[in-house]
Amino acid sequence: MFGFGKRGRREEIRQRAFPGEWLAILEKNVPLYGRLPEADRRELEGHILVFLAEKRFEGCGGLELTDEIKVTIAAGASLLLLHRETDYYPDLRSILVYPSSFISKVTERTSYGVVIESDLVRLGESWGHGYVVLSWDDVRSGAADIHDGHNVTLHEFAHQLDEEDGSANGAPLMEQRSHYIAWARILSAAFEELRHDTMFGNETVLNGYGATNPAEFFAVATETFFEKPHQLKEKHPELYEELKRYYHQDPGEYLRDEG
Repeated sequence: MFGFGKRGRREEIRQRAFPGEWLAILEKNVPLYGRLPEADRRELEGHILVFLAEKRFEGCGGLELTDEIKVTIAAGASLLLLHRETDYYPDLRSILVYPSSFISKVTERTSYGVVIESDLVRLGESWGHGYVVLSWDDVRSGAADIHDGHNVTLHEFAHQLDEEDGSANGAPLMEQRSHYIAWARILSAAFEELRHDTMFGNETVLNGYGATNPAEFFAVATETFFEKPHQLKEKHPELYEELKRYYHQDPGEYLRDEG
């Protein structure tokens, strides 16, 4: 899948010593890191080293980039890569980081052909042409609370995984073609259930924003899978199993003392 040169270079980077000051950042800012089995923590550190070696970060809105910002974001992005062969978000060129929530212009065309432009406050965005945009305040708060089901880094990098096949449709690249059948059936059913519950104001374990479209559903389901695994497994056992198969992880295991 990957050239020998790239593979060898990444393996060399993964074998480097993980800086002590970066470890302190993980322990302070990323509580999920401390819940992982030791082997997973070592693997995550290796992925972080590669991610930071290959990806560019840009501070926006006057934000001065620090190792704390970069390592915290890299940890969230790398968590989604554990136990899987990965090309480290190959289309991603740069991560843009604002101090806090930012304004994004949205253009919509009505059914009458009228174009409407509006400003929306965003915590993060994933652009299909190589960029992720994040609010540092929300990255930090989302990583700090591992039980609220809100983690903007996990959300936006789930979008990056979804977009690797060139389309944001809630169906990321699968290891086997046969997996798409069960994925489509199970996620479509859960998506329609969330749309119904959101429309009628029913309580849900999944954030209602996931009812926007299948791409947002996958991103929201990813956040919930890693931060509310027990609740998700109870309410949507088939969805939980599909996400477990895709991510090759079972967060319910390393958060099992908090079900």
